Amino acid sequence: MSCNAILRENGLRLTPQRRLILDIVHESGGHITGEDIIKVVRRKMPGVNKSTVYRTLELLEKLDCVCKSGTGDRFIYHHAEEGHHHHLICSKCNKTLDCDEDLFAPVKKVLKAEYGFSVDFKHLVMNGVCVDCQKKSK
Repeated sequence: MSCNAILRENGLRLTPQRRLILDIVHESGGHITGEDIIKVVRRKMPGVNKSTVYRTLELLEKLDCVCKSGTGDRFIYHHAEEGHHHHLICSKCNKTLDCDEDLFAPVKKVLKAEYGFSVDFKHLVMNGVCVDCQKKSK
């Protein structure tokens, strides 16, 4: 279902600001920070407040139109159409690698079996050191 349909279904309109923010996230071709979204919004719609952008992102996340992940001290967003995946972020060079969500299926099963806990691995971010940085430090 499109974000426009999801908004309508929830009694909300696709305002010009919401459309612009969705377009920015969609056109980013991957992941984009809130700060970068604000920069683009301010270039295209100078009167839009920073808090409007963050409230809109929060709403779009709640409606499953965008996905948000924490990467240390900031958040990144991607369009929900990209599906669920996880990120491996190098703490030395900041390179980001995507990995499939099925990778964590065994962990979900163990947590359910051992603890009776159902985990929602929608969008994990894991920090570590990439292979290139590991080679450099040897």
